[in-house]
Amino acid sequence: MALDEVRPETALGARGVKRYPVAPGVNLNVRSGPGTQYRLVKVLPQGATVPINCQQPGERVTGPYGTSSIWDCIANGQYVADAYIKTGSDGYVTIRCS
Repeated sequence: MALDEVRPETALGARGVKRYPVAPGVNLNVRSGPGTQYRLVKVLPQGATVPINCQQPGERVTGPYGTSSIWDCIANGQYVADAYIKTGSDGYVTIRCS
């Protein structure tokens, strides 16, 4: 299975890292920090799944999964708004970024 294929949120990646699906039908902007004012790093395609390495507060965003100020760090210097990620929770699901 390719890393960019859709997997259930309970699936684990090759290194045992839990991955979460991006909301259906969404091409999600990845930012360099926890807000829309940060530089656009890339755009995730529809059907993408992401690891959440850590989470931190940032700009409040409304998306398919509600309104939240939580931002998910998916890689070094890469953040997505948690309101677009199906984590199954309205709160933090992992450690806060340091």
